[in-house]
Amino acid sequence: MSTDPHRMESTEEAEDARPTEDAAMRAAVDAYMEATAAESAAAAEGEAEAENQAAQASPEELAAALEAAKAEADEQRTQALRARADIENLRRRHNAELEKAHKYALDGFVRELLQVRDSLELGHQAALDASVDIDKLREGTELTLKLLGDTMDKFGVAQVDPLDQPFDPELHQAMSMQPRADVAPNTVVAVIQKGYTLNGRLVRPALVMVSQQAS
Repeated sequence: MSTDPHRMESTEEAEDARPTEDAAMRAAVDAYMEATAAESAAAAEGEAEAENQAAQASPEELAAALEAAKAEADEQRTQALRARADIENLRRRHNAELEKAHKYALDGFVRELLQVRDSLELGHQAALDASVDIDKLREGTELTLKLLGDTMDKFGVAQVDPLDQPFDPELHQAMSMQPRADVAPNTVVAVIQKGYTLNGRLVRPALVMVSQQAS
């Protein structure tokens, strides 16, 4: 059985290199341990020096340091209490303003509506007069209705008057069906009561009569 000289040389070289690698590894570990020990010793020395300084301080210095720490703690507590009071005052002010806004939200609407009431009262007083002019009373009533309509428009209140329009279940409420041959089925042929919306939101649906196909 023959032996490869090159393989034997490689094996011998690997065996020779292994002790060198082990030695390098041990040296690195020893260096790391020494550095760690040095750091620990330096930290312990610093702590011991701080304790030594504290031990060497005079009672007057210790009392002054204690008073300074106490004053700083009191100042921080005062600032925290002041900030807490400011937040509480801000919350109360916000709640008061919110309550006022809810309570007087209709202030502008009421101011405008008072003009309508004044006009209605004048018309009522005029109607009680036996010699009232019906034409003037009618004219005053029309002006009052216009004033009311302008006020409602100003605050986003719109009429729903769907006569001759297709029936819309979102805005209309059908009260009855009427057979009609002259209009398309599901057309509003009569408005019993007008509806109203507030800024596009339905407040009251219009009560209507709706056409159906004639038999």
